[in-house]
Amino acid sequence: MKRKLLFGERMLYGDGNSPFNIVIPFKIRGEIKEDDLKFALFKIQKKHPWLTAAIRFDEDKKPWFVTNLTEAFKIPIRIVERLGDDHWEQESTQEWKTVFDASTAPLCRITWLKGREVSEFLMVYHHCLCDGTATLSILTELLQLLDDPDADIGKEIPIMGIKDVIPAKVLNSYRNRTKNGLIGKIATLALWIIPIKKVAVERKKDFMLHWRFDRDFTTQIIQFCKANQFTVNTLLSAAVLTAFKEVRKEKAFNKISLPVDIRNFNPIIKKDHIFAFGLMIVLSLLPEKDFIDNVRALQKDVNNKSSKLNPYSLMMMMEACHPALNNFTNFLKYGKSSNDCMFSNLGKIDIPHQYQHFEVENVFSPSVVGPLGNTTTMIVSTYRNQMDFTFVASEGYVPYVEAEAIKEKVISILKNQLEQPVEILSATA
Repeated sequence: MKRKLLFGERMLYGDGNSPFNIVIPFKIRGEIKEDDLKFALFKIQKKHPWLTAAIRFDEDKKPWFVTNLTEAFKIPIRIVERLGDDHWEQESTQEWKTVFDASTAPLCRITWLKGREVSEFLMVYHHCLCDGTATLSILTELLQLLDDPDADIGKEIPIMGIKDVIPAKVLNSYRNRTKNGLIGKIATLALWIIPIKKVAVERKKDFMLHWRFDRDFTTQIIQFCKANQFTVNTLLSAAVLTAFKEVRKEKAFNKISLPVDIRNFNPIIKKDHIFAFGLMIVLSLLPEKDFIDNVRALQKDVNNKSSKLNPYSLMMMMEACHPALNNFTNFLKYGKSSNDCMFSNLGKIDIPHQYQHFEVENVFSPSVVGPLGNTTTMIVSTYRNQMDFTFVASEGYVPYVEAEAIKEKVISILKNQLEQPVEILSATA
């Protein structure tokens, strides 16, 4: 089984020599046997064909996912001795910079921080393979199988190309093909014409800040948003934008990018589909408004921009841009940064915590680092009624001391809105 990488997947994969990795950490209390983990991963690979795929280049140097069903082509497991509660953060930073050899192994691996009573596991994926929704779906399956090796997790019908994502009526429409093909060609021409400097920003050291709110504060935030008729995502977006502005002053861009799950618009793509295409909206504050009025304005902006997203047109346009892939990648890599960060709220992680043979103490927010320009990313998720934050940046874009100040400012803004003190469970770096 094989298929060509789509434009977005090719962009994320690059030349294969630079890591662009997603790390999903979780913590288990209880005994896990290595053989059970291996068997669970074996069954997951049987369900998801692209988890058995290598990347091969054809005679035109175009990359393909090509399945490898040999017994040796397994998801690798690296086991290290657990050194403490923060050890998973150190291992996460190591996994960011560890390149996948997509010719000899799957684009997924596991690091197991093995302790006597508790262990952390890091599920690591190349971002060209899948998005956050898919990785959490695979995590759900892994936990099911670790608890019950006979569990039925079904079988994925894999996406074999753009025809499996875009309805035939849309894809075969002469108007759509002409319009989006023309836009793609214009974009291609523009990317060839635009002069791009070939000196990238010196990224310097990558780092991660991690913190988590307790159940009471998390509940208060949710209730506060419901009472004010805006989403948690919008409140947090406003807090992040405000924090960047107050800490970075004139260096702030007043702009954050929010990924939008394509599954919200395209029912063809299921939660457990291995797929990496994403949509994006950009938000900015209005300087003349106070904080709450800005949140309300952002909510209207989110609703308006989300309603106008057209994943089918975007995909068709991007597929017409393959000739300009290198130019587009260079534009992202060498172009001047124009936004403060990528902000992603995964919402409530709907994974049970109590199993027959173990307990899932935590599913931490994922982290991701790639080579395409500004690495600054904040990811939020909620598990067991606790809101969890992962803030990743590089010293060349946001100095560590400023990132710490942004973190504290986000916390302070949320506290002030709720008008009462709150305990921050952990704020490790």
